[in-house]
Amino acid sequence: MGDARFFARNGPHALAAIVAAARGTAPLLDRMFTGVAPLRAAGPGDVSFLDNRRYVLALDQTAAGAVIVAAELRHRVPPGAVAIVTDAVSEGWARVAELFHPRAAVRPGVHRTATVEDGATVHPSSEIGAYCYIEAGATIAANCRIGPYVSVGPGVAIGSDARIGAHVSISHANLGRRVTLFPGVRIGQEGFGFAVTATGFLSIPQLGRVDIGDDVEIGANSTVDRGSTGDTTIGAGTRLDNLVQIGHNVRIGRCCAIVAQAGIAGSTVVEDFVQIGGQAALTGHIRIGTGARIGGQAGVIGDVAAGATVMGTPAQPRKAFFRQVATLKRLTRDPG
Repeated sequence: MGDARFFARNGPHALAAIVAAARGTAPLLDRMFTGVAPLRAAGPGDVSFLDNRRYVLALDQTAAGAVIVAAELRHRVPPGAVAIVTDAVSEGWARVAELFHPRAAVRPGVHRTATVEDGATVHPSSEIGAYCYIEAGATIAANCRIGPYVSVGPGVAIGSDARIGAHVSISHANLGRRVTLFPGVRIGQEGFGFAVTATGFLSIPQLGRVDIGDDVEIGANSTVDRGSTGDTTIGAGTRLDNLVQIGHNVRIGRCCAIVAQAGIAGSTVVEDFVQIGGQAALTGHIRIGTGARIGGQAGVIGDVAAGATVMGTPAQPRKAFFRQVATLKRLTRDPG
């Protein structure tokens, strides 16, 4: 696991360091480990994990040297393996995997083919990749990695420790710390705003910005339009999957998760900790309450209450949706 051509590798690491990274407990043994791997592929030098009871048979048969598990599965860990017990298995696995495969270090400096205009500010600890274009007035803080062919428009501010992938364009935007934009992301372009006239469409100037909070990740080829009058905002810790569309003036709260091909129309408010499934579509000018969950391919045309789960088109409560599906199946069942 972790092809050396593509992933940095660190180690070996002592069991004590691995347990500390997982924030778990384990017997104090003097053992070293060389990597991480899934249960079926792991060997005696690997650390693995189990966070889904459906795969408990794979745990019984694993050859891993150590396994991160919840307390109730400790007894299923084979005798030859060390059980690393934690209340947060996925979190522990993430930290241990990062211990062995840390993010590639930033290589400070500006590539010889990049253009940094006079009036732009790039911290000397940051890396500017090949064929980048950093316009006047842009600010790039410390320890950022800006990939190849990235365009950063005038006045854009990028916070420290950002990771910006290849072919990203950023304009009219402020980015917080530790923001990650995967390849092809578009931030700050004009929103879909126009007036209808007797002779056709008349574009309305889009005069807002995009404000992105700390620790936001935006997946490949996703787009975030700038505001038309106010700002488009994405709260700290939110994650957007690939191919997500965020319209102008949308406000997204903290720690939301929006899955691939979802689209949110202009001026909709998504409060904190909302989950939106793949290919869901949200109309404009509605409010999605804190902790709501929207199923994949749902069509949301009105407000959703905090904590509610909705599915279908038009979106409706989960129980009502499945009741209608069951009724439709009965009505269309072949009597023969």
